[in-house]
Amino acid sequence: MKRLMIVLGVLLVFSVSALAQMGGGMKGEMGGGMMEGQKGEMGKGQMMEHGQMMGGMMDMMNQMSGMMENMSGMMKDMPKDTMKKMSGMMKDMCTQMTEMSKMMERGMASEKEMKTMRDRMMKIQKQMLELKK
Repeated sequence: MKRLMIVLGVLLVFSVSALAQMGGGMKGEMGGGMMEGQKGEMGKGQMMEHGQMMGGMMDMMNQMSGMMENMSGMMKDMPKDTMKKMSGMMKDMCTQMTEMSKMMERGMASEKEMKTMRDRMMKIQKQMLELKK
């Protein structure tokens, strides 16, 4: 149980870090668009506007926050097999947040990348619903 709480704490730290990066990244980059040097990355798909990307990221952070809240409520008297499943979900959420952080660091994301991230979030949410049963 302590290990699970530590993992949850690490996940919380990652989410706070990602939120801090989102807030800092929005200050000077709102008037953006693509720079000349970024045009070479168009092969990944249509690039999103900065505001669209940040809106998508904020939606995913809100979803993760809700899932973490649900997880904390589920931890009471949790059997070992459920704990292992939750651990896997938490790892998936950490991976998702790392990917979000990389996109924010680059300052851009393609529509394809955002769709992939949304699909992963849906998968994690489905796992959460199955865990609640």
